[in-house]
Amino acid sequence: MRDFEGFDLANCPVRHVLDHLAAKWTTLILLELEPGPQRFNALARALPDISRRMLTQSLRDLERDGLIARAVFPTKPPSVEYSLTPLGHSLLGPLNGLIRWATERAPEIAAARAVFAAQA
Repeated sequence: MRDFEGFDLANCPVRHVLDHLAAKWTTLILLELEPGPQRFNALARALPDISRRMLTQSLRDLERDGLIARAVFPTKPPSVEYSLTPLGHSLLGPLNGLIRWATERAPEIAAARAVFAAQA
């Protein structure tokens, strides 16, 4: 049930944001940054299945959307640290709610998938 009168899916103002949130790595990156700032290599170690190229692109997308900040420190070689912005922190509540829902509903989803597979 939508409570937005005149809601237009074709011109949805959050469509691009939702595209990023639905990306495979976005949620995991945000959750890794929840405790505090992380360097690139620490994120890469925490998410071993992500390629360095995909991690770089995902971080750029999140930075462009204002969800994370990138800080460069004048060391040799320069070190880079990523952290959640206030906007990124504001997303954690709804995101954790979705994770809680998915965890609670996982058995129902698995059962529905099994029924669907048996019918195929």
